[in-house]
Amino acid sequence: MDTKQSERLREPSANGERDPFLAALGERTRALRARRGLTRKGLAKVADVSERHLANVEMGVGNASIQFLRQVAQALNCTLAELVGDETASSPEWLMIREILRGRSDPELSQARGALAAMFGAPASQAARRQRVALIGLRGAGKSTLGRMLADSWVVPFVELNRHIETVAGCSLSEIHSLYGPAAYRRYERRALEDAIQRFPRAVIATPGGIVSEPGTFNLLLAHCYTVWVRASPEEHMSRVLAQGDTRPMNGNTEAMNDLRRILESRAAFYSKADEVFDTTDKTTEDAFVGLQEQLRGTISIGG
Repeated sequence: MDTKQSERLREPSANGERDPFLAALGERTRALRARRGLTRKGLAKVADVSERHLANVEMGVGNASIQFLRQVAQALNCTLAELVGDETASSPEWLMIREILRGRSDPELSQARGALAAMFGAPASQAARRQRVALIGLRGAGKSTLGRMLADSWVVPFVELNRHIETVAGCSLSEIHSLYGPAAYRRYERRALEDAIQRFPRAVIATPGGIVSEPGTFNLLLAHCYTVWVRASPEEHMSRVLAQGDTRPMNGNTEAMNDLRRILESRAAFYSKADEVFDTTDKTTEDAFVGLQEQLRGTISIGG
């Protein structure tokens, strides 16, 4: 079935109100079409879509398929993100900045991110960052255990950010997720990190494994903490979680291991933004502690 045959129309609600997202999509489609100097008929022809359906989309009542949007975006010489309303396509300045960055290498993008953070993010000085160490990585790498040991050795506070989130929220993590959902958890996570940074100029912070999935929060962490990716093999991650008494990963162990590998793979590029990487695979707790302390010696200025 081709695009024209598969298009489904959506009528306005009984009270005449349009869905806000569809209304905004229609406005952006009209604006992009006008910017390109195309009539509706001309756009429908170039995109090979139904003019009637295009009219419905522009009026905010067309339930457009992904394929329809893809064809319209190609005809308008824009990205799907620009058509559906991604923030980086919301103004001429955003679009021009995006074009400057398009095709740049990872080192160049990292340099650009650092320059923007220095300009707008009010980052801590290098001296201040090196007095607050944050451990990142998947659960089971040893962040909490090593974090406590480092904090005790350096005689500074240890902050388990998950526990700090519960303090800020006034309820447990499970209650946050069940009552308010993952979006609320991420808000509390950001708030807890901000509070920890404000309260503890010298500290060791063990962060949740998923903190890198929220770019704003991760940027804040990188700007104010000297970060260490505490890494381990997927098998070691799994065995340590099981040793902690959490048997949930054993439910469909093969699938659980595959999920863990995918999570690690999807987050690795973010974890690698850390200032240091320390691998705990096949290390005893004491060996890992001594090795990490030695690796950080002379680099940070947190020890008292």
